[in-house]
Amino acid sequence: MIKNGKYFVPPSKDGSDFKKLFQQLCTIGAGRPVDLGGFPAGPWTPELLATAISQIDANRSGIDLRTVQLWFQDNDKGISSENIRWLARVFGCDDPEATSKWQAELSAAQARLVARRREQSRRDMHGEAVFAPGTTPGETPGSTRVGPRRSLSLARRSEAVFSRPSQLDLPALVFAGAVALGFFSYFLGVHSVTYARADGTVKQVGFLWAPNWTFLFMVFMPLHFFVVSALLAYWKADGRSALAQEADQAELGAAWARQVEATGFTYWAVLTLCLPFAGLFQWMVTSLLPLLRGDRGNFAMDWGAIAILRPDIITVPQSILFTGLAYLYMSLCFYLFFAGLILLYTLADDYRAFGSRSGARHGPGGTSGPAEADIKLLSATFRSTILGILIAICMKLQSAYLTSSSVSILAWLSADLQSVFTAREPADNLRSFTTPTHYSSLLVTVVSCAVFVHAVMRCHEVWSNQGAGDGRPQRGLLWVMSAVVSLLALGYALIGAFAGFSILLGFALLPATYGLVNPQFGAWWRSDQRGISSVP
Repeated sequence: MIKNGKYFVPPSKDGSDFKKLFQQLCTIGAGRPVDLGGFPAGPWTPELLATAISQIDANRSGIDLRTVQLWFQDNDKGISSENIRWLARVFGCDDPEATSKWQAELSAAQARLVARRREQSRRDMHGEAVFAPGTTPGETPGSTRVGPRRSLSLARRSEAVFSRPSQLDLPALVFAGAVALGFFSYFLGVHSVTYARADGTVKQVGFLWAPNWTFLFMVFMPLHFFVVSALLAYWKADGRSALAQEADQAELGAAWARQVEATGFTYWAVLTLCLPFAGLFQWMVTSLLPLLRGDRGNFAMDWGAIAILRPDIITVPQSILFTGLAYLYMSLCFYLFFAGLILLYTLADDYRAFGSRSGARHGPGGTSGPAEADIKLLSATFRSTILGILIAICMKLQSAYLTSSSVSILAWLSADLQSVFTAREPADNLRSFTTPTHYSSLLVTVVSCAVFVHAVMRCHEVWSNQGAGDGRPQRGLLWVMSAVVSLLALGYALIGAFAGFSILLGFALLPATYGLVNPQFGAWWRSDQRGISSVP
C-alpha cells in the first residue's frame, strides 16, 4: 500500500513488543519512499531513520543517532513517548489517520516491552534462576553449578520494598502511619497539651506541635522514599542499559542482585541499630521507665511522658501503649531511611562499574543516555541528602526547643530572630537536660552527607577515566550541589549555638528548597542544552 509516495504497512496488532515490531518494520522498509514499481527503496538503517526523523518539520531538536542505534540493537532498550510520536509519523507516511494508528500501536508495543522487562527484573529480584542457552538453572555461562539462594535475604527484601510496582506505595504507607499516630494523639488528648514549669512558664509539648513527628514523617521521609524508589526504577529499567549497551537484560539483573547481596551485612547492622537501640532501648529509657517511676529524670518533658504531670489528660498505661507504637513506627521508618541511603551508595558503585567501561561520552557531542544516567543519579542523591539533613533539622529543633524556656517552638524561633534586631534577649537553653536526639540527628546528617560525597567521588572517577574534557559541564553542577549541602549542614550544626541562628538556618533553607524542586538549578551550568535531556 502506498501513501504519500511512501510504502505503508498497516498495524498488524499481533501482540509483539517494541523490539520485535520495530525490527519487522525496518526490515521491510515501512515508511520509505517507493520506486516506480511501487517497491520500497530498501530497509531502514540507523542513519537513514535518524535523518528521516530529524527532517520532520515539527521536530525542531532532531534526534541523536545513538538513540536510534539503540532501537536496532538486540537489547531491552525501549523508546520515549516523544520519539514514538516521530516514529509513528515515519511509519504512518505522514498521513494523519495512519500516524494516529501507528502511535497507538507503538505505545502498546512499548508497554509490552516494559511489562516483560519488569517481569524479568522481578524474577531476578526474588532469586529465580537466570540461565543462558547451554546452561542449567543455578549456573551462569563460564561458571559451575551453585546451590539455591538463601530464602531469607534482608538486603534483597529491603531492595524489594523500594522496587514496588508503584513508586507511591512506600511513601503512602509511611504517610498513612504518621497520620494514624496523629489521630491517636488527638483521641488520647496529647495532640496539643501544655504544662506549667516551676518558673511559671506554660510550655506546649503536644504531639502535633513536634516537627520531628509531623513534618519529618508526613513530608520529608515520604519524599525521601519516593526519590529513592523513582531512581531505583529508572536505574534497573533504563539507566544500566544506557551504560552497558551490549549487555543482556537478564545479565544486568543478575549483576544488580549480586551488588545488592554484597551489602547484606550493612543492612543487618542498620537493622540492629534501629530496632533494639534507637527503638526499644530509647523508648525504655526516655518513656517507659520514667512513666513507671513517675519521674522524668534528666530528660526534658515531652508528650511521651506528660502523663506524669497531667494524668487528667492521659493515663500512664495509655501513654506506655501510645509511645510504644510511636517508637516502633519510628524505628522501622528510620531503618528504611538508612536502607534507602545504602541503595544510593550501591547505585553509585554500580554507576562506576558500568560507566568506567562503557566509554560513554559526556558533554557536547556526547550521547544523551549515559549523560542522563549520571545526572539522574546525582539529582536523586542530592535530593535525598537534602531531605536527610532536613530530617535531622526537625529532630534537633524539637530537642533544642524542649530544653528552652519558650512557650512553643514557634515562639522560640521568633524570639531568636527578634534578638538580632532588637535588644530583646533570646530564650535561654537549660543545658542541664540530656538530649539524645542531638546525637541521633548528627548521625543522620553525617550518613546523608557521606552518601552524597561518595556519589560525587564516583562521578569524578568515571568522568576522569573517560578523558579530561568529558563531564566538565556536570562538574559545575557538582560545585553548586556541594555548596548547598554544605550550607544546609552548617545551618543544622549551629542550631541553638548562638543568638540569631535562625537567620542562618532560614538562609540555608532557601537554596535547599529550590534544589529539591529543581536539582539541576536551571541547568545554567550546561554548555550544550541538547547534549543531555531534561531530568526531572
